[in-house]
Amino acid sequence: MLSINNLSYYIGGRPLYENASLHIKPKDKIGLVGLNGTGKSTLLKIIHGDLQPSSGEVQKAKDCSIGFLNQDLLSFQSEDSILDVALEAFKETLSLQEEIERVLKQMETDYSDQVLQKLAHLQERFEANEGYTIKAKAEEVLEGIGFQTADLSRPLKTFSGGWRMRVMLSKLLLEKPALLMLDEPTNHLDLPSIQWVENYLKAYEGAVMVVSHDQTFLNNCTETTVEVSQGNLTSYAGNYEFYKKEKVAREEIQQNAFENQQQMIKQTERFIERFRAKATKSNQVQSRVKALDRLDRVSEVVRDEVSVNFKFKFSQKSGRDVVVLDGVSKSFGDLEILDNAHARIERGDKIALIGANGKGKSTVLRIIDGSEPIEGRREEGYNVIKSFFAQHQLEALGINNEILQEMTQAGSKKTETELRNVLGCFLFTNDDVFKKIKVLSGGEKSRVALAKTLISEANFLLLDEPTNHLDIQSVNILTQALQQYEGTFVTVSHDRLFIQGVANKIWYIEDHKIKEYPGTYDEYVYWRSQQTPKEEKVAAAPVSKKESRPANAKTNTNQEEAGLKKRIREKAIALEKLEEDITVLENKKSALENQMADPSVYENEERMQELQADYAVLLKQESNLNKKWEALAEQIDNPTE
Repeated sequence: MLSINNLSYYIGGRPLYENASLHIKPKDKIGLVGLNGTGKSTLLKIIHGDLQPSSGEVQKAKDCSIGFLNQDLLSFQSEDSILDVALEAFKETLSLQEEIERVLKQMETDYSDQVLQKLAHLQERFEANEGYTIKAKAEEVLEGIGFQTADLSRPLKTFSGGWRMRVMLSKLLLEKPALLMLDEPTNHLDLPSIQWVENYLKAYEGAVMVVSHDQTFLNNCTETTVEVSQGNLTSYAGNYEFYKKEKVAREEIQQNAFENQQQMIKQTERFIERFRAKATKSNQVQSRVKALDRLDRVSEVVRDEVSVNFKFKFSQKSGRDVVVLDGVSKSFGDLEILDNAHARIERGDKIALIGANGKGKSTVLRIIDGSEPIEGRREEGYNVIKSFFAQHQLEALGINNEILQEMTQAGSKKTETELRNVLGCFLFTNDDVFKKIKVLSGGEKSRVALAKTLISEANFLLLDEPTNHLDIQSVNILTQALQQYEGTFVTVSHDRLFIQGVANKIWYIEDHKIKEYPGTYDEYVYWRSQQTPKEEKVAAAPVSKKESRPANAKTNTNQEEAGLKKRIREKAIALEKLEEDITVLENKKSALENQMADPSVYENEERMQELQADYAVLLKQESNLNKKWEALAEQIDNPTE
């Protein structure tokens, strides 16, 4: 469908891509990953035709239409309603509709057969294009992505940039291009909308290429991962989780091959040096010199992982109660956020505030901070030192300051060496620390602001969407930093993996109250999944005790219990069989890993490729068996579900 062949692209003489190639097939679901600055967004722009490659070519089939969602669309404005903007996806159908209206107008004075035939032909084409359903389709997508029905008639220009981006995403989804390219689509979506888009993309009939920092999103809607690194495009036949494991295996093989080759090179060089002056060995020496010249050198592995290990210093600990909200109410006109809500934050709480946009999460964060006027009581505890991170605060950075200079203004009294160490954890190394704030990208500014927040010696952090505009590595760094943080924090985020990694309590807003689940995000999701069906069943069938037990209830109950026990036994036997299969597979995998660890394997390239292919098959089989085991175990744990 689309081929990238020997692509090179230079920025100021620096190669961003060099002889890179990639082939995209119909229905491919590709996650494009790599560090910030490696050229992910640039590649999408080259494919779209916004940028021209320095050399190489992008070839696409004639019927390969391309839809591209990028951050530049944030500035798009229109007087039209968001429903009309989304309907622009159906240009041909809308044109037919206008033509039908013109013909109907003509028929007021002209009843000729020619006009009637024209109308019939237009209506036939309109129906073939499913013209009578386009409005319903547009409404479904807009509401699925988070808009209320009442919003659909509002002009696009009345919405913020993030909501305008949602409209442009809706329009693209409705256009259904052969290749849909999305650059950080989750930045402006809440959790329910992200999950809706995931399901839409999984069922999408065309090809999809996604750049995202949300690892869960990539795992759920991509089947291939392409890594952008050192000017190359490397494909992995699986989602992001598969890519992480496979990359480790590939790097281990490459590093072993590199070390073996370096040992061979040293031995050859010693031979050349030792016998260079001996005439009887001249032919052998020359042969080895030529062999070294012809040698295809294996590169040493350059690892991207960064491990964060810096100590947070508090000048003082907070009291047991950090912030208490008692009978708090907050509304904006007719929009009610909280009504007589109560909440308590205690020292050591790591709270994630989650939920759909429009529920008031950021407002609650400002209420906790004390910067939002309220009805009710907000009481701050003893010795609480706050630090608040929000996206708008990126603009509060001193644009003419250097990064290191900006860090000194955080009030932490750290030495330059200590500040450099912290900045190194946030990917600012060597002379990077002398860059001016004004030349940084949005992601780089976020990292500076986060670093300032984390070294401020605050014992209470408030973080509003801290992962927005960060790449995957930066999100991992932030996660590690917060895992080491011994104070208290509340974060608003839609990144599920980040929430799972840092939170020990989940808050959500329901019925204008702040509600709490005392556990991790995964535990909360499971708890919600168990609660909702039961509530629905109770609501759907409210029967009295007498009505619920007919005359033959005892017989039916005994039969049902016997059938249930039989099904559980059958599933338990199947589970044991699966466990045996998994054990056999793990033994095969272990044996194969031992073979791959043998240095002699790397001398036979064909054998090494065979082992790698066998190993990839085993990994896929293992993943499938584990999924089956989890599903079966879930059925046994919940036999009546």
